[in-house]
Amino acid sequence: MSSPASRRLGWFLGGAAAAVVAGRIAAGSSPWPAALLIRSVFDRGAAETRAEFERHPPKGAVDERLDVPYGDDRDMRLDVFGPAGVERALPAVVWIHGGAWISGSKDDVAPYLRILAAEGYRAIGLDYTIAPEATYPTAIRQLGAALAYVRDHAAELGVDPKRIVLAGDSAGAQLASQLAVLMTNPEYAALIGMEPALGLKQLTGVILHCGVYDLRRMANLTGIAAWGFKSALWAYTGTRNWSSSYQGTTMSTIDFVTEDFPPVYISGGNGDGLTWIESIPMSQALDRVGVDVTTRFYAADHEPALPHEYQFHLDFAEAQEALQDTLAFLRHVTR
Repeated sequence: MSSPASRRLGWFLGGAAAAVVAGRIAAGSSPWPAALLIRSVFDRGAAETRAEFERHPPKGAVDERLDVPYGDDRDMRLDVFGPAGVERALPAVVWIHGGAWISGSKDDVAPYLRILAAEGYRAIGLDYTIAPEATYPTAIRQLGAALAYVRDHAAELGVDPKRIVLAGDSAGAQLASQLAVLMTNPEYAALIGMEPALGLKQLTGVILHCGVYDLRRMANLTGIAAWGFKSALWAYTGTRNWSSSYQGTTMSTIDFVTEDFPPVYISGGNGDGLTWIESIPMSQALDRVGVDVTTRFYAADHEPALPHEYQFHLDFAEAQEALQDTLAFLRHVTR
């Protein structure tokens, strides 16, 4: 099984070589070289994960509509999966892919969405313009447009517009949490100058896997993994000083959750450092304001150590447990 994404860079390059490359790139004045290097590493890991999915096909036939445009930009495309032959409106799971904001695509999560679709849902994967080709807040505005498209074309897509669940993994979880805060905290919506695409009675749940919700904690990381995250955030935000900027503040959704945030399923692997500094604190923050929170975390000494994005590695019994959790959560929030 591959190493956690937070350690992939060192794993592929080798510790000493990675440190040399990181040092040379960090000395530059542009995030592009580092971003493209990290992207190549993450893309390789994503390809390996997609191959693993071939051993875990959906339990039933699935219909699909691919590359549906939701805006004018070439990256503004979405995929829709549903149980074969079912035309009636179904609850929807709208999924935002990860990739450290600088890599990935909806194709990476499509195999997982087919599994969810076969269970009776419209599973929708979203693409958005990754960094450094575009910087913050381009992605969040595009994703808001995607949700508005799903809302406005619900009948055409076979979606019940009053039963929509927003989901994301890794950077996609950060983006999903940000959209959910936007929809449930009017002061936050005013702060970033966006209109919510969905109302409180339309967004019925949120699924967050292995995400980032507090950028101040990211600023304190050290080592090669920290260099990777910090480089990715420089590329995405457009500033080296992201942790103390408008970008870092508004991306830190842990500070803006309210009691109106919808029910949440949140998880992370015990071998993923982000679980301890991001996912668990976020679950606690949600619980403190009275949100219905369902979690799946593992003890630090759990074996095997579960990597970043463990939920997609369905060879793991624990990933199968997370899948069953996800389906139970979906049934609960869309009933």
